Amino acid sequence: MVYQNGVKYDEELYANLRVDCQNCFGFCCVALYFSASEGFPTDKDAGKPCINLQSDYKCAIHKNLRQKGLKGCTAYDCFGAGQKVAQVTYGGHDWKSNLKTANQMFDVFLIMRQLNEMLWYLTEALRMQSDSISQEELNCMISDTLRLTNLDPDSIIELDLAAHRNNVNALLLKTSELARSKARRGQNTAIKRKKTIAGRLNFIGADLRKINLIGEDLRGAFLIAADLRLVDLSSTDLIGADLRDADIRGANLTNSLFITQTQINAAKGDSNTRLPISLVRPLYWDK
Repeated sequence: MVYQNGVKYDEELYANLRVDCQNCFGFCCVALYFSASEGFPTDKDAGKPCINLQSDYKCAIHKNLRQKGLKGCTAYDCFGAGQKVAQVTYGGHDWKSNLKTANQMFDVFLIMRQLNEMLWYLTEALRMQSDSISQEELNCMISDTLRLTNLDPDSIIELDLAAHRNNVNALLLKTSELARSKARRGQNTAIKRKKTIAGRLNFIGADLRKINLIGEDLRGAFLIAADLRLVDLSSTDLIGADLRDADIRGANLTNSLFITQTQINAAKGDSNTRLPISLVRPLYWDK
């Protein structure tokens, strides 16, 4: 067990939620739809292999993805769903040798990715939660979600994912509210005017450096190209926030709530950006 700023961190809980491309069959390069508007040079249909995917399921231009206009690839994270589907759900049988079940494998991968994302958030919630009753609830939900990830392909396809997600979200929101209220302790929200797009907070291109965002609720917010340099985002809920090209150089995200590798990969940071112990600093960030 490791502690960071007094917060516990259990490596074993995160180990299977990290990408392991060596034990995957390039699912993200085949199953996903690529959009030219989301960090890709052209559109690609779901189920169609990327032109850069080699016969050994490795990327031919992996070291030059960003230079080739494939920022979307460097930002993507499957939360370990790829190796789970490849090695556990289908026992090491790839989609090329099972063309009749290839589409099913792709569908299972997309569902597994969502289940593993929920596991990531639940594990993060457990990491920051000190209340014993809440910890028990979270442990039960983690166990139940893990059970779903180990079902056979047909059962995974038939899952009522929306119902399970609603139960997970209720626990995540509870954890968020407790953490944020403790961080703010009587302070009023610092965000006075709240412009929205489709019900989500809109801070696209906004300069947020002079706003106290500690303990703020930025769930699902549009933070595309926002200026967050040197901003303290402790106990700030960032679940689902769009951080594409957000400038987080020198920002403190050590104890941000529900931040993921995908969000970090999409943002602009540097060696002074402080990250949670569960995340990895992208190699292409400014030094």
